[in-house]
Amino acid sequence: MSLTPPQAAPVWNHSAEDILRLTKEAIEHDRAAQDKVGALDAKDAGFESVRLALAEADTLIDAVTEPLAFYQNVSPSKELRDASNEAESLLRDFGVESSMRLDVYHAKIAAEKNIKASGQWEKLSTEDQRLVNKMILDGTRAGLALSEEKRDELKKLKKELSQTCLEFSKNFNEEKSVITFTEEELKGVPADVISGYTKRTEDGKTVYDVTYKTPDIFPIFKFAEDPTTRQRANEGYENRLEINVPLLDKALDLRRRIASLLGYKTWADYVTEEKMIKTGKNVDDFLNDLESKLRPVGEKERAILLELKKKEHEEKGIPFDGEFYLWDYRYYDRKYIEKTLDLDDMLVKEYFPVSVVVPTILEIYQNLLGVQFQEIKTSTWHPEVQAFAVWNKGAKDASDFIGYCYLDLFPRESKYSHAAVWPLLSGYTKRDGSRNYPLAAMVANLAKPTPDKPALMRHDDVVTFFHEMGHVFHGLLSKTKYARFHGTSVARDFVEAPSQMLENWCWEPKVLAKMSSHYETKEPLSPELIEKIIKSRYVNVGLFYLRQLFFAKFDLKVHTDQEKEDYTSLWCNLREKVSLVKSKKLCPGQGSFGHITGGYDAGYYGYTYSLVFAADMYTTVFKADPLDPARGKQYRDKILAWGGSREELDSLKDFLGREPNSNAFLEEVFGTVPSSSNL
Repeated sequence: MSLTPPQAAPVWNHSAEDILRLTKEAIEHDRAAQDKVGALDAKDAGFESVRLALAEADTLIDAVTEPLAFYQNVSPSKELRDASNEAESLLRDFGVESSMRLDVYHAKIAAEKNIKASGQWEKLSTEDQRLVNKMILDGTRAGLALSEEKRDELKKLKKELSQTCLEFSKNFNEEKSVITFTEEELKGVPADVISGYTKRTEDGKTVYDVTYKTPDIFPIFKFAEDPTTRQRANEGYENRLEINVPLLDKALDLRRRIASLLGYKTWADYVTEEKMIKTGKNVDDFLNDLESKLRPVGEKERAILLELKKKEHEEKGIPFDGEFYLWDYRYYDRKYIEKTLDLDDMLVKEYFPVSVVVPTILEIYQNLLGVQFQEIKTSTWHPEVQAFAVWNKGAKDASDFIGYCYLDLFPRESKYSHAAVWPLLSGYTKRDGSRNYPLAAMVANLAKPTPDKPALMRHDDVVTFFHEMGHVFHGLLSKTKYARFHGTSVARDFVEAPSQMLENWCWEPKVLAKMSSHYETKEPLSPELIEKIIKSRYVNVGLFYLRQLFFAKFDLKVHTDQEKEDYTSLWCNLREKVSLVKSKKLCPGQGSFGHITGGYDAGYYGYTYSLVFAADMYTTVFKADPLDPARGKQYRDKILAWGGSREELDSLKDFLGREPNSNAFLEEVFGTVPSSSNL
């Protein structure tokens, strides 16, 4: 392709000073725009002078500062990470201050009144009207209807909350601790995994230092034969962010006080007001209903895994106390799959070299959604990052340009340690009718090559990659007028649904064959192995979803309770009650529950809630022919293109041709639709 993108890719050559200077300049520019709106006479407040002016100012500050605040998650330089963190701190404080401006709120109210009185309201597009309504709701939710004294208190509490959450996530990213094991203690862990650990000598013995990053620690949870090794690994993993315990206590206390000031019964009610589910009580009902259906399934599965544990302990002469522990779950789940399906996770991994899987997944998405990726050599934040210009398939000129995608796939010190997508630039229409194009960056932590083998992905990693690419395409293929509604800017309990739907491709025989290639023989997965992988999907599904429900119930309880409690006790006891796994000592796992301070507060239920929509979309539209570009186009046009510019339910109804329902989800998980379903 010889086409040149109509918008240049950003440059990643900032110094720490640049990050702070540019952030401060962007804040001052935005403040000046707000001052101008706030100073308007009520009679001069209108759609252009208030709504458009504020929307444009918001868009501009985000375009400058989102990439700068991103450095803290990916930069190898501590100096840049610290500057980026400080920049985000300034932005958060400014965000609180902006949300509390009474003069701007009054201008918004006056503008709405003038727009409606002049007859202009009826002439506005539905997206324009949505912008007006959302801006008014912003002010109400920010407490601008309160007295001055209460507004000042609210501003103080919100700034404190914002900084507390920022510190929590900084600790999360900067965590570098290791746990040490001897070779004997690591018995059962695959040799290629052990070869990636740091090896040293201690008291004349060879020992291995293991980080708590997923590719290092999870194989110990799944493969270490010695229960004491797994227990130490699990307890270390749960304890690794004990430093965050007081921060979470503080954040929850601040949220209780903010909700009360704003007149909401609980923080959960405040948060869910803008979600599809609408109230904290509805979340509670949803989780309890699902738990009642899952518990009998989970109890049966636990009994089977416990029997497996008993047999193994008897064979090895290890005392058996009749309990099923947290560190038994992943180990016996794997053993059960290997035993019943003769499915070896490590063998499957040999068929998924990163060098094959990543381009194949990109190819699948390109064909399905009618786009093409063009790798470009450009400035990035790290040499390992791949950058792509994304175009419509068969692009003829600049009007076919879609945006940019960056992939940062391998672990390194002080990098964000999970998988996530950052929508660094939004797409939107400028006043002159031209487009500003989006940029989405995916950050992951796939295994690196070892001395004996290339970089290989577990099937779980393949599913995660497919899921995260779903978010990338939501960011790229959305085509909204305003940046505010672009891409994944949808209700938080719908945002995962498009990506969850796309995970289904990783369980389709055609797709598995297409993206597998043994790293030595280059053969794809055999039909027998593919069948076993597909059968493994819902093995121990009850225990899997009960684990998800534990996170969701913990999150909901701490955001609906009126009083503080010992959250370490709650974390461990609630997990035992809901997930059916015991622990031997109380570990502060809540310190590593990043979702609770990272935007999913009173929102973790959304992962399971959105699965209902994901299953419905997949079964109704894609299941008959998952790789059909015509179905892909329907998905692109009716779900992705709209972003958050209309109600999520309207997009779903448009795509499905009817109201969504939970039948597909229940059938998928239980093999049948249980009666009396409130899901």
